[in-house]
Amino acid sequence: MKILVTAKRVEDPESKIKVKPDGSGIVQEGLKYKINPFDEIGVEEGLRLAAKHGGEVVVVSIGTKDVQEQLRHALAMGATRAVWVNHAGALDQLGIAALLQKVVEKEKPDLVVLGKQSIDDDQNQVGQYLAEFLGWGQATFASKVESLESEAEKNKVPAVALTADGKAVRVVREVDNGLATLEVQLPAVVTTDLRLNQPRYASLPGIMKAKSKPIEELTPEKLGVDVTPRIQVLKMSAPPARKAGIKVPDVATLVEKLHNEAKVV
Repeated sequence: MKILVTAKRVEDPESKIKVKPDGSGIVQEGLKYKINPFDEIGVEEGLRLAAKHGGEVVVVSIGTKDVQEQLRHALAMGATRAVWVNHAGALDQLGIAALLQKVVEKEKPDLVVLGKQSIDDDQNQVGQYLAEFLGWGQATFASKVESLESEAEKNKVPAVALTADGKAVRVVREVDNGLATLEVQLPAVVTTDLRLNQPRYASLPGIMKAKSKPIEELTPEKLGVDVTPRIQVLKMSAPPARKAGIKVPDVATLVEKLHNEAKVV
């Protein structure tokens, strides 16, 4: 079983984000970066599935050479190898999905796992676009994923390993009124939610091994993808500063202010 997992490089949420004075973007100097937390959950889930059923986990990221830091992190967690799509320009969600589509067609994985969204722009689009481009089934917002051989699982017969025929994934996803369970035939696209698992820490032996694991370099040109953005960010602005809170002397004053000023009671 081959599982392809994304590993986007994002700003560390502990960093202080500042918007440039001209509104053209954020100030990059002094920022720390990490793997997108939702993608890290995807890497962990891929490793668990591969450990249970055999196979490999291939991790992919798009960006400048800096993304190799995040790829090495995923390799240190246990991924087998990595694919780096070298691109320094702006990308929109359609362009990212188009690049991933070509990587998927090249790698031919059984399952593609992405974080449901990245914490820098919170778009929540790439997984859905990718599934559409590939013509694959998809299950989004996974809070639980189980690999199975459908008939064996339905009949409560333990499946020793995934076979080439009849493979599926069962995904428990979070919806407004609770949980919904989907069964999707492989190959498929799954996006991970926050409560799916707790990613492992990279061990020292894993970090040492990651240094020698291969990273294959590709480019949009090699993949034959036009990544000219269809959507452009015209301007960014910082949110308005929050007003300072106040202390009230007693409950009666609090209720009065909530009623007359905040108008919430």
